[in-house]
Amino acid sequence: MTTNTRQAPARRPRPAAPPAAAPRPAARDRGTRLLATLFLAPTIVGIVVFTVVPIIGSVVLSLFHWNVIDDPSFAGAANYREVFSDSTVLVSFRNTLVFMVLAVALQLLIALALALAVNGRMPLWLRSVFRSAFFFPLVLSAASISVVMKYLFNQDFGVVNWLLGLVGVAPVPWLTSENGAMAAVILVYVWQQFGFSFLLFVGGLNNIPKEIHEAASLDGATGLRKHLSVTLPLLSPTLLVASVVGIINALQVFEQPYVLTNGGPGDSTRTVVMVIYETAFEQLRFGPASAVGVLLFVLIMAVTALQFRLSRRFVHYQ
Repeated sequence: MTTNTRQAPARRPRPAAPPAAAPRPAARDRGTRLLATLFLAPTIVGIVVFTVVPIIGSVVLSLFHWNVIDDPSFAGAANYREVFSDSTVLVSFRNTLVFMVLAVALQLLIALALALAVNGRMPLWLRSVFRSAFFFPLVLSAASISVVMKYLFNQDFGVVNWLLGLVGVAPVPWLTSENGAMAAVILVYVWQQFGFSFLLFVGGLNNIPKEIHEAASLDGATGLRKHLSVTLPLLSPTLLVASVVGIINALQVFEQPYVLTNGGPGDSTRTVVMVIYETAFEQLRFGPASAVGVLLFVLIMAVTALQFRLSRRFVHYQ
């Protein structure tokens, strides 16, 4: 007896629900670019409004005679010819360059020495104290610091000459002699500005791998030799940044010489920015003042470009 067994038809699997459509790459890229633009917009607007537009305005204004009261009149290159024939302007450029060389060199030297000292064997809490103390003058107003320093460097009752008198040094005419005035301006400027370079150097030293110093010690390098052969080459990128920022700031120095010496005695401490201020806001000659500003801008750009050009030989990256 045979029985016919009929097999039940196999159930077909239900088709899976289609996955949600992923966002197309093009749409995702547009969204990312839009978000990045929104975040960058305040910075871009600030740069355009407060940097690009004033630079263009200064270049245009340097070609006109304008005293705010009367309508501007086109002058062409007359303002630049006047600037190059003005002995005060030429002296101010010389003073600014001398100040830049001496102040930046002293600033970097002091900042590097203190950074090496703080980065040595020192408790962490004491290291933090020194970092805060050295950086603190940078957050203060340069004008207020200069007012205080003007009393400290006074020849008759200043604390600086009083301290020098304790060791038998005669009173120094800090603010009334050409060399003394420039020295006082440089010292006050460096005292306020070296904290920025100090923090840069501390960060750069912390990024140098300890294994490199240990290998140098095994090779017999100690003390000064280790710093010259190992530390400085590895710290050269930080040195480049510190020098570029230091030179740009030094070429624009204004508050310290203006408050301490008002450019004197004579024109021994008169800087380029002081000439721009006096020409524009005291004499109301905005055309020549803008011409001096354009020349200072060109000088800053040229010096910065030269630094980056020379950095190809002296800057070493890990």
